[in-house]
Amino acid sequence: MTLPFKVVIPARYGSTRLPGKPLLPLAGKPMIAHVCERAKEAGADEIVVATDDERIYQAVTALGLQAAMTRSDHHSGTERIAEVARQRGWPAEDVIVNLQGDEPLLDPSYIREAASVLAVRKRAGMATLAAEITEAEEIFNPNAVKVVLDREGYALYFSRAPIPWDRDRFTLAGGAPSGKMPYYRHVGLYAYTVGFLDRYCRWEASPLEGVESLEQLRILWHGEAVAVKIVKTVPAPGVDTPEDLLRVERLLNRPR
Repeated sequence: MTLPFKVVIPARYGSTRLPGKPLLPLAGKPMIAHVCERAKEAGADEIVVATDDERIYQAVTALGLQAAMTRSDHHSGTERIAEVARQRGWPAEDVIVNLQGDEPLLDPSYIREAASVLAVRKRAGMATLAAEITEAEEIFNPNAVKVVLDREGYALYFSRAPIPWDRDRFTLAGGAPSGKMPYYRHVGLYAYTVGFLDRYCRWEASPLEGVESLEQLRILWHGEAVAVKIVKTVPAPGVDTPEDLLRVERLLNRPR
């Protein structure tokens, strides 16, 4: 079951490695246009690019797509999305998926999956995805964020550390997990209700998110539930470097 949902795509012009990243050409059109296409393929009722840069706003609207100008002092894409929801007067029960502007290859089914979680997990105002880790070395990689779930599929904790810590195996057997329970890697695609976003923007940052550099820990710190849907695989990486841009260009130009 999938609730009707909207997609908001936060897009900033500044990038240390790829300035103007959302507007870089890929297969004959700006990267942000491909991201909007993924949202449309997912079945979103409404798609809005949220930006604080006039160049991005003008480029998006020139393509016949929706864009919203937002403040430049937001600390996260979540705060930028909340501003768009307020601007447009969206009802508290509406569902919004946060789609990053550098994910032109994201499988649209993942967008639908994130939105669908909130239809069945009524205790949560936010949902996200995770995939099972199959390589032991990934458990110990701090760039791979791990998540531990309760029996109903809500997040207990997110961490860059190897959690849960398999005491006997990790300490005595050289790091190989016992296989008694699965390990999950967090997939950073989020869906929220508008009401949840309003609450989130009134919370103070938590010490946990500062230590781990994981924004989602603010939600657990303030006592709210995060629903997690398990998907089969981690999505293809987004575009962060010139090499990524070339890789994605080749994939988009492949015969279908």
